[in-house]
Amino acid sequence: MGDVINANSPLRYDARMLGGLITNAHAGQVVMITPFILAGAMSPITIAAALAQQNAETLAGVALTQLVRPGAPVVYGGFTTNVDMKSGSPAFGTPEGAWALLAGAQLARKYNLPYRGSGSLTTAKIPDAQAAYETLWSMWPCVLAHTNLVMHAAGWIESGLTASFEKFIMDVENLAMFQHFLNGFTIDDETLALDMIAEVGPGGHHFGTPHTQARFSTEFYDSALADRQNYETWLAAGGHDTEHRAHTIWKDLLAHYEPPPLDPAIKEAIDDFVARRERELEGVNLYE
Repeated sequence: MGDVINANSPLRYDARMLGGLITNAHAGQVVMITPFILAGAMSPITIAAALAQQNAETLAGVALTQLVRPGAPVVYGGFTTNVDMKSGSPAFGTPEGAWALLAGAQLARKYNLPYRGSGSLTTAKIPDAQAAYETLWSMWPCVLAHTNLVMHAAGWIESGLTASFEKFIMDVENLAMFQHFLNGFTIDDETLALDMIAEVGPGGHHFGTPHTQARFSTEFYDSALADRQNYETWLAAGGHDTEHRAHTIWKDLLAHYEPPPLDPAIKEAIDDFVARRERELEGVNLYE
């Protein structure tokens, strides 16, 4: 359990955020203090100034958690990026946002705090090329920064106003590739395979060697989404693009989904709780 607490930048926490912070800290639940700063709108336009303000707002929230309950778990959160100066809207997946993610992690380490970043941010409206490259401009900095907690890691689209099942599949594919990448590779006599290099010699190929045959199904990351056929074969199979393939995958996953087993008594208690809270919240203005 735990909660994200956003500063109402610039330099303010509203009553609802403070209430959540105090309640979670009292209960010993982790609080992720995360200012939402758009440089040029909620802070001065330079990333240096935005980061200085982010640091001040975050540390104010961190200090309050410790006043409420010394030792309460807390995470240094970063959600700083720039505003689009043509429209005034948030701009995600930008070089400036990447700077903020990387520097935010360094600031968190300075205070010996775990760091929360965000991974699949994009302003794209559909899971297209813009969605892909903006997401990677957010996800790569998260990985390079050694981020402890990545939120919005899959499915995020249209500046977080909605979600896309197709983009969810695309993002999960990239997360799996990052996991494979971060696992690294082994260097030893077996993997160097100098004997195979000598045996095949100049001008040969390694498709049929015992070394390749023993590893062909496990050595490389096996993509569930990418199409690597030649153009003619791809076209004959329907000529489907990435979005179409992702659509097919999530439809198939949903059709064959089997919910994990749950004790009927627990399910009944959960359903009763949800129904009761819905009744209690009817007519309540959450923004008063």
